[in-house]
Amino acid sequence: MSNTSTTKPFYILLISIHGLIRGNNLELGRDADTGGQIKYVVELAKALALQPNVERVDLVTRRIIDSAVDADYSAATESLGAGVQIVRIEAGLDAYIPKEELWSYLDGFTDRLFAWLDEQPRLPDILHTHYADAGYVGVRLSHLTGLPLVHTGHSLGRDKLRRLLALGMTMEEIEHRYHMTQRISAEEDTLNNADLVITSTYNEIEDQYELYDCYTPEKMVVIPPGTDLEQFHPPKEASETIKFKQTLEKFLKLPDKPIILALSRPDERKNIVTLLEAYGQSPRLQELANLVIVAGNRDDIRELSEGAQNVLTELLLLIDCYELYGRVALPKHHNSNEVPDIYRLAAASKGVFVNPALTEPFGLTLLEAAASGLPLVATENGGPVDIIGNCHNGLLVDPLSTSAIESALFAILSDSTLWEQYSENGLKNVAKFYSWDAHAQTYLRKIQPLLQHEPLSVPTQPPKVSSNRKRAIFTSIDNTLLGDAEALSQFVQVVRQHHREFLFGIATGRRFDSALKLLKSYGIPTPDILITSLGTEIYYSSQMTADIAWNYHIDRGWTPQVLRRLCDSLPGLTLQPKSEQSRFKVSYYYDANIAPSLEEILTLLRQQELLANTTLSFGQYLDFVPARASKGQALRYVAKQWNIPLDRILVSGGSGGDEDMLRGNTLGVVIANRHREELSVLTNTERVYFAKSAHAWGILEAIKHYNFFN
Repeated sequence: MSNTSTTKPFYILLISIHGLIRGNNLELGRDADTGGQIKYVVELAKALALQPNVERVDLVTRRIIDSAVDADYSAATESLGAGVQIVRIEAGLDAYIPKEELWSYLDGFTDRLFAWLDEQPRLPDILHTHYADAGYVGVRLSHLTGLPLVHTGHSLGRDKLRRLLALGMTMEEIEHRYHMTQRISAEEDTLNNADLVITSTYNEIEDQYELYDCYTPEKMVVIPPGTDLEQFHPPKEASETIKFKQTLEKFLKLPDKPIILALSRPDERKNIVTLLEAYGQSPRLQELANLVIVAGNRDDIRELSEGAQNVLTELLLLIDCYELYGRVALPKHHNSNEVPDIYRLAAASKGVFVNPALTEPFGLTLLEAAASGLPLVATENGGPVDIIGNCHNGLLVDPLSTSAIESALFAILSDSTLWEQYSENGLKNVAKFYSWDAHAQTYLRKIQPLLQHEPLSVPTQPPKVSSNRKRAIFTSIDNTLLGDAEALSQFVQVVRQHHREFLFGIATGRRFDSALKLLKSYGIPTPDILITSLGTEIYYSSQMTADIAWNYHIDRGWTPQVLRRLCDSLPGLTLQPKSEQSRFKVSYYYDANIAPSLEEILTLLRQQELLANTTLSFGQYLDFVPARASKGQALRYVAKQWNIPLDRILVSGGSGGDEDMLRGNTLGVVIANRHREELSVLTNTERVYFAKSAHAWGILEAIKHYNFFN
């Protein structure tokens, strides 16, 4: 990979992994994963590509090959116009699965995306990730490439956790359903490593990001999304024929009455059940207007996810309870091309658009409705505060109060002068504050200062290797390679027998001098590659030439003196001897009986905005290295230099320090030893084999398991 001067037009890589993403007929509301974020990233990609100083935009998502969804999502690429495309990368299973089930496949997705980038004429100038899963991938890509990282959260785990607990869910239920611990950990890591965080509203910064350990408002910027004013506009004339009206006539006795319109997916957080209760309890609202709830698409409610089933069933029960037949429409189908007409139909009826969500990160539907001439009633939690604050086109309400929702709707519907004022304000101010062109221009201004980055340097001395050595074995030393003399002898025999077929690598937490001494004392052949001090140093060939470029790359953000000042005072942490320290590694003995937990230590680092990779190995060794350094990142750097595919690299380890080396597309093996529980998180990870044998026997077992030499 080589980069070009940032004075040339930008190449921007957007990453948004979950949901169903394509260029046309977006299936918004199909499920919880195909909502506003999907529309946002597609529109952002198109808007950026239209700017004169942007040459290329790639929107990277997950490739899905599943008969349950359209074949569109299986295409490796899809053009969105000149200089902009969707790129789809495999992520574990071919099947379409919820975002909560994607976590164990993200390391493989990262490796495949890194390989895809290596095939491109040049690196992007910036990585922009969307949501926690893409943030997880982006942090790792940024560390591997040296590219600046921009992040947009869309919704945040800590805020969601707070609200789910308030609804009465237990931590166990939340964890089982949403994998919240993994999500929040990924968000914390992303916020700690991102160069810029883009939010849609000030409320996000002040009320949601404030919940995180790494709360740095100075690197956060508000850039409200745009809306397509050509697609969303008011009805051209009162007599305009809108086909969707025929759909509503099946439900409504008096279809010409004003429409109270809600448009969202059937998700309990969207709170449309409370809206229906407010309407059902109000004879005066029922007299004034019909209620139209467009909540995704369905053929049979029983075939939907449990959450959608519950919401839609509750809606039908409430319609029956309040005898709202003829006053409420709950259409089964609509497509994305009909949405602008649905807004215009409501506007022509002198209706109101309502978003009663418990919290709304932004609210693209509010912009679309406002651009169509509809006054708004919206939740006071989240983005609507900014939208209505800028546009002066509606009322904010407590989403849990049926009386507040009812009063706000009645106030607008019963006052034609107020309705006209809100409608006109919305039309004028959406065009002023929320166009995609303005969004793209502001975006490019904000990322400009980040583009003076240093790309990953080429190795000091590029390795030379026989072209037929296109596979490798990497192993750690302690409690993995060593521990059984007979097993070691057998393994050394394999290394000597096949030395022309593969590269032999060592990846250890030991310092260079300690590792060499140990290898020599046990008669282990000199490795082709020696990764030492937990991935902070790389040495090549029999001359053991150091890769200085790697040291330069990992030095960014590394402040060992500040780190030591923080950790030296912590109970249960004792600095290891000088012989175990190095320029890029700070090492402590860790006493679990009195020391803070690893999570508590990570929290302290984030609060101080310290960038470091933190590893606890063998239950007693706590090591800090630069954020860009680890055994896994060093291994991927080396694999790229030798042009060896990761799926041809067998990697063995036995403790926490080996975790990221084993993740992803390598052929991983966890050796049987008393510390392997530190790697139990890898149990359900693709391409990780848990050997039954200990020490080098486990490596030999894995060679056979993977049929490595064939």
